[in-house]
Amino acid sequence: MRTSEGDAIEGAAFNARALLLGTRLDLRGWPESDTLARIPLAVRVPGGGIAVLFRYGVAVVFGVAPEAERALRERLAPLVENRYDSVEEETLAMRIEPGRAEGLADGVLVVQSGGVGRLQLVADVLSKSALLAHYETRLGAEFDRIEPFAEQLERSGRNPGRTRELLKRIGGLLRIEQRMVGRAEIGDKPELLWDHPELERLYALLEAEFEVRERLSVMERKLDLAGRTVRTLVDLINARHSLRVEWYIVALIVFEILLTLYGMWFR
Repeated sequence: MRTSEGDAIEGAAFNARALLLGTRLDLRGWPESDTLARIPLAVRVPGGGIAVLFRYGVAVVFGVAPEAERALRERLAPLVENRYDSVEEETLAMRIEPGRAEGLADGVLVVQSGGVGRLQLVADVLSKSALLAHYETRLGAEFDRIEPFAEQLERSGRNPGRTRELLKRIGGLLRIEQRMVGRAEIGDKPELLWDHPELERLYALLEAEFEVRERLSVMERKLDLAGRTVRTLVDLINARHSLRVEWYIVALIVFEILLTLYGMWFR
C-alpha cells in the first residue's frame, strides 16, 4: 500500500520519537483501516500524528501528542514480546519546508514534505539508532561480566572454572548478534529505497548523523572480541578436564599393573 507524498502528516514542525518497547512487536492482523503503508508498517494515530511500527520492537511516532502516545502504547502493549522495564528513546526535531534542500540545520531535520515515504525512512534510521543504544548498553554489561574471568586468568595463570557461567555469556552474546543482524538487519538499507530512490541522499545523511554504520562496526568488533575471550576460557576449562580424565586413565592402568604384579608375586 502506498500513499501520495502530501497526505501523511499535518503541521510544519513536529518531533519524531523512536521507542524501543520490547524484543518484538506482533503486528499480524493490524487493521487495514488505520494503515497508510507497509514495510515498514505506517499507521494513523487517533488524535493526530503518524506511527511507524517495526517487528523488532520499535515504534516511531511523528507529531503525536503525549495523551495520544500513551493511548498508542496501551494499544501496543498486548503485542509486545519481552517488554523492557525502561524504554530506550531516540528523538529528532523535524520541520517541513517545501523547496528547501533537505538536511540538518541547528539540530532540526528539514524535509521537503511530510509524506509517508520520508517518514518511513526517518523512522528506519531512528529505530536502528535506538536499538543500537540498547544493545550497546547490553554489550557493555556482558563485558563487565566477562572481565573478572580474564582478570583471574591474568593474575593466577589458572583457568577460572565455572563453565556454565561462561556458556551463559556465550548465549547472551549470540542473542545480541542475532537480534541486531538477523532480526533488525541494522547494516542493510531499507527496502523502501527501491521504491523511492530519490530518498537515497536523505537516508545517507541520517545514517551518517546517527553514526549507524560506525556504531554497528564497533559493536561487531566488540562482539567478536568478547566471543573469542569466552571461547578461549571455555577451551581452557575443557583442556583441564581432558587432562584430568587422562590422568585418571593413567592411574587406572598403573593400578591394574600393580594388581597383576601382586598376583604374580604373592601367589
